[in-house]
Amino acid sequence: MLKSIRALVTTSAVLLLLGWAGPADARQDQQDKQKNQEKRQEQGKPARQDQPQANRQQDQPNQQQRQQDKGQQDQQRQQHQQQDNSAKQQANRQQDQQHQQRQQQDNSAKQNQQQAKRQQDQQAQQQHQQQDNSSKQQANRQQDQQRQQRQQQDNSAKQNQQQARRQQDQQQQQRQQHDNSARQQQEARGQQDHQRQQQQDNRSAQERSPAQARQQQVAWQGDRAHIWQSEHRTWQQRGGYNGYRVPEDRFRGYYGQEHGFRIYSLPVMYVGGHRRFQYGGYWFGLVDPWPEYWSNDWYDSDDVYVDYYGDGYYLYNRRYPGDRIAISFYLN
Repeated sequence: MLKSIRALVTTSAVLLLLGWAGPADARQDQQDKQKNQEKRQEQGKPARQDQPQANRQQDQPNQQQRQQDKGQQDQQRQQHQQQDNSAKQQANRQQDQQHQQRQQQDNSAKQNQQQAKRQQDQQAQQQHQQQDNSSKQQANRQQDQQRQQRQQQDNSAKQNQQQARRQQDQQQQQRQQHDNSARQQQEARGQQDHQRQQQQDNRSAQERSPAQARQQQVAWQGDRAHIWQSEHRTWQQRGGYNGYRVPEDRFRGYYGQEHGFRIYSLPVMYVGGHRRFQYGGYWFGLVDPWPEYWSNDWYDSDDVYVDYYGDGYYLYNRRYPGDRIAISFYLN
């Protein structure tokens, strides 16, 4: 369509130019003929200076004719100018119309492109959204499955732990019952041993002669302190207890505050010049001297007991409960 309009405009312009050029050429030829004729007439006439009036009369029609021709030429020129202006205006209007049409077509094409792009963007966005939703749903399902599996595993582990704890509780109850039974038996044996020991102490005291008692008193004087508060040391001060440790169940059966005895009646032996006493199936010996303010026959008349305090074993005298003498156990 644009090509047809351009061809029409070109053809109209050519025709207008040809229409203006044809009359102009004809008029120019007519003027040239007239001028040539006038020249021939002037050449054929003799020159006379005494006829100025006649020449003026002859020149007047020619001048009028020239003015008339000039007026016609001016009119024709104006007409051609108007025709040219009209043709130019028409061509400009046609060009403007063509430009507007092209602009409209370009705008329509741009709108179509934009609309198509929006549709493509919407479709792509919808596809991405659907893919994202599908991926999220799949991930959520996988997470739910994993969470359920972990929950099942946790529940199974809790059940196993509870079952193991119940078994441990049952075993602990059984051990507790067994320990209670063993403790009762040991306490019963300890009471029997204590009774036998008291009976033996009484017999020993009755059978001991005054000379023997004097001899024991002299022997014990060598272990007496001069100033016990400065001479005795705790196991912590000695660097900790490093001797033999009595098993807990055995210790509860023969030692502690409830198991008192008297040292004089115990079996004794000397190792390296130091006395060791046997009680409850174990040998023990005094590491500290005994306080100088205790009675001379405390080993014979005072009830003592062995107990564990903080950092080691100590011998306690019931008559002086604030004092404790460091002792050490031996297997033999």
